[in-house]
Amino acid sequence: MRFLLSNDDGYFAPGILALADALREEGEVIVCAPERDRSGASNSLTLDRPLSVRKAPSGFLYVNGTPTDCVHLAATGLMDTLPDMVVAGINHGANMGDDTIYSGTVAAATEGHLLGVPAMAISLASRNPQHFATAAKVARDLVQRFIQSPFAAPVLLNVNVPDIPYAELKGVQMTRLGRRHKSSGVIQSKNPRGETIWWVGPVGEVSHAGEGTDFHAVAHGYVSVTPLSVDLTAKTQLDLVSAWLSD
Repeated sequence: MRFLLSNDDGYFAPGILALADALREEGEVIVCAPERDRSGASNSLTLDRPLSVRKAPSGFLYVNGTPTDCVHLAATGLMDTLPDMVVAGINHGANMGDDTIYSGTVAAATEGHLLGVPAMAISLASRNPQHFATAAKVARDLVQRFIQSPFAAPVLLNVNVPDIPYAELKGVQMTRLGRRHKSSGVIQSKNPRGETIWWVGPVGEVSHAGEGTDFHAVAHGYVSVTPLSVDLTAKTQLDLVSAWLSD
């Protein structure tokens, strides 16, 4: 197995170090990650300037671009063949519900999926994550399961792991994405020169976290595994819009 690893926290982040160490037990690992924290970059590609690739003392490759740039560049330019799997993470914080739209970690996995490669994003669900070893072991468990029983078609999995010791996990649940209330408004402030600046406000509180959602699983000590799709078509509104257009 050849694994391409990326993230949105940067090539120096402890999460990607733990992930690389865990997956080296299962095959060859290539790491290509952003040179700095690109959290919230979503699926953006850098099209207005060229990209550069450098190698860190750890052997990791890092790029002056987004997580999507990293996977696209590595898979289509740096590697002689596509990887067998793209794994993104371990993200410093959860990527559940609406957060997946903005997540650079999920975006890195999505780019692998769009290239026809099985992909997985893995996140440690805590604002101050501690148990990277737990998430790394979960990632390895899922990879081993994939090796033993691969899917018939490439899948995109979003995995969130409670920030607790591995032995305390209650199991793994397949889930759907929960929902949040809308986020808070931007916050106005002043910089030292007296100029007005703006900070993006915090995310909204959870609004839908019932049984079967990723929020519910993680809150109850289970690993959440959600299959994602890149088809944004609102299928339930096709008839509605069709009727509206024909009026």
